[in-house]
Amino acid sequence: MEKDHRLTRRNFLKKGAMVTALGAACTVGVTGTASAKAGTYATLIDLTRCDGCKNEPIPKCVEACRKENVKKFPEPREPIKNLWPQKTFDDWSKKREVTNQLTPYNWTTVQKVEVEGEEIFIPRRCMHCDNPPCANLCPFGALNKYSDGSVVINHNLCMGGAKCKAVCPWHIPQRQSGVGLYLKLQPMPAGGGVMYKCDLCHDRLKNGMIPACVEACDKRLGDKKPLHFGKRDDLVKIAHERAKEIKGFIYGENENGGTATFYVSKVPFERIDSKLKEAKSSLPMSKVLNPLRAVNSWAKGFLIAPLISGLAAVGLAVYHRRIEKMEEEKE
Repeated sequence: MEKDHRLTRRNFLKKGAMVTALGAACTVGVTGTASAKAGTYATLIDLTRCDGCKNEPIPKCVEACRKENVKKFPEPREPIKNLWPQKTFDDWSKKREVTNQLTPYNWTTVQKVEVEGEEIFIPRRCMHCDNPPCANLCPFGALNKYSDGSVVINHNLCMGGAKCKAVCPWHIPQRQSGVGLYLKLQPMPAGGGVMYKCDLCHDRLKNGMIPACVEACDKRLGDKKPLHFGKRDDLVKIAHERAKEIKGFIYGENENGGTATFYVSKVPFERIDSKLKEAKSSLPMSKVLNPLRAVNSWAKGFLIAPLISGLAAVGLAVYHRRIEKMEEEKE
C-alpha cells in the first residue's frame, strides 16, 4: 500500500512544533564551551610546501573541488526575485568561472601574500569548527556538525538568511538567490536563496574516501604535498612536529576551540592576516579564540529566532497545502 505523504492537521502540528523548537535550539546551542573533540577527521595544510600550483591553469585543489561538487551547484530560476523587502539579490550564476574567491560555485580558493619577499599560498575553505556558530545559530536547522568533523549545509532546508555567514569569523558561506525552499514561501523576510560552502566532501567520507582536494594534491606532489587528511589527533601531533622543525606556527588548533582545518607556517599568522587585510581580502586569518562568547552576549536575549521559526512554520503549512492541492487536482 502506497504511503500517504499529504500533510494532515496532526502532521502539521508535529512539523510546526519541530520548526518552532528551532528557535529555542538557536539560543541553547550557543551557551556551550567550544572545544575540539577527539576522533574526528581534519585537514592539515603546510604553507611551507604549497606553491599555489603556479604552473597550472587553476590550483589542483580548486579544480578537484569544483569537479566533485558541480552537481550540487545552484541553478537559479530566472528572473531572480529581490530579497524582500530589499531591492537586491545575490547572483553568481553569471560568474561561475571565478576561482580567486569563495562563491556558491567555488568552495575552495587559494590566496597569495608576500612577506619579506617570500610568496605564501594559502588554500582556503570552510574551517569546519568543532563547535560551529553557524550550525548553532541557524534558525531553520539547515546546518549540521557530523561526527566525522564536517559541517554541512542542507540545501533543501536552507532559506538563505545568511546568519551563518554573519557569525562565521572567516565569512565562509556564500549565497545564491533564485533557488531553494525560499522560492515557495515568498514573500518572507527570513532569507533569499541558499548558502553554499565546502562540506569536507561529506559524501566521500561516508564511502571511506578522502576529500577531493587532498586527493588531487597527493596525486600532484606525493610525499611533498601540503595537504594532509586523517584523524585530527594524529594531525595535531604532525603539525607540532613540523612547527618545531621549521620554528613555525599553527593556526586552527585552538581557534574557536578547535577546527577540522588547520595550518602550519614558518611566518606568524598575524603577519599573514595583516597582508590579507592590506589586500582587502574578505577571508581574514586573525586570531579567533571563541566567537561564540561574543555571540552569546546578544544571543541569550535574542528573540527573533523563535519569531522566524514561527514564520517558517506558517510557510511550511502554505508549502504543504500547495502540494496537497496539487495531489487533489491530480486525483
